Amino acid sequence: MAALTEPRNTRELHVGAVHYSYEREVAASATVYAGALAAQDASGNAVPASDAAGLVVLGRAEATVSDGGVLVIRRGAFLFDNGADGEELTVADIGADCFVVDDQTVGKLGGTNEVKAGKVLDVTDDGVAVLI
Repeated sequence: MAALTEPRNTRELHVGAVHYSYEREVAASATVYAGALAAQDASGNAVPASDAAGLVVLGRAEATVSDGGVLVIRRGAFLFDNGADGEELTVADIGADCFVVDDQTVGKLGGTNEVKAGKVLDVTDDGVAVLI
């Protein structure tokens, strides 16, 4: 997959997890789309999740926000796209960590910086259920 260019309907899974939301200012010149994997950079600003050094995934973006706006990010269990080729997760990966491929895709290995997305709850034809 590729990084988002518009909002995404990222389904939330109800698994009895405690929900928590963050509010973060979006980094200058960045846009975080609704439904994206949202991360925090070293300055504490929200950015779209990617394989960039120093990022920490906080959860799913609840709206599309850009350029210094305040973004609400929700923790919980969400369904994201599965990586391809060497990044593809299988049911054998349930319980393991998964890593950011881009702001809508998780994978088995992650890129150079291995930015952790969360724990794999399930892998289905619809995608990967990730607890963040």
